[in-house]
Amino acid sequence: MVDLEIIAKIGSPIVTLIIGAVLKHYSEKSSKVLSYIGHVSSFTLQDEQKSSVFTHSVIVRNGGRRSATNVRLGHHFLPVNLRVEPQINYRIEKNPEGAAEIVIPTLVPKEQVTISYLYFPPTTWHQINSYTKSDDGYAKIVNVIPMPQPSAAVQWIYRALVLIGASFVTYLALRLVFFLI
Repeated sequence: MVDLEIIAKIGSPIVTLIIGAVLKHYSEKSSKVLSYIGHVSSFTLQDEQKSSVFTHSVIVRNGGRRSATNVRLGHHFLPVNLRVEPQINYRIEKNPEGAAEIVIPTLVPKEQVTISYLYFPPTTWHQINSYTKSDDGYAKIVNVIPMPQPSAAVQWIYRALVLIGASFVTYLALRLVFFLI
């Protein structure tokens, strides 16, 4: 007779690791395009008219493990003055209604691109950008609050505690299954 308690104790970490590996494998099959506003600024020029000028930037990042293809940043209105950093290959496609897209052919994994815009009133930043998408779908729009990243040791401790917790839940689930059998 096999002791079900031993099977549950030994099997739960193994089952948890297998489930984690499968989830990781399927979640990393596509690119993960993220987009967020880097800054919004207004300047008053020191000229005779005391003119105003506005600026903002949009950061697009591929956080996945596969290259993102045909990354498109849609615009209701595309300012003439813009800069793409780092200087990568891109093109601008306009439609007859005046809307436009900045098309980046490929963003490799972990690559980040900043598009900075310069424009004049009455246009404001929320009247310019409309969407960000790629061949894998729409980008996740992130509301950013700068914060320090935890150290590598803290990240490993966090992962270990998650693994222990997931193993315990799996153990309890196996115990329940064996109890019901």
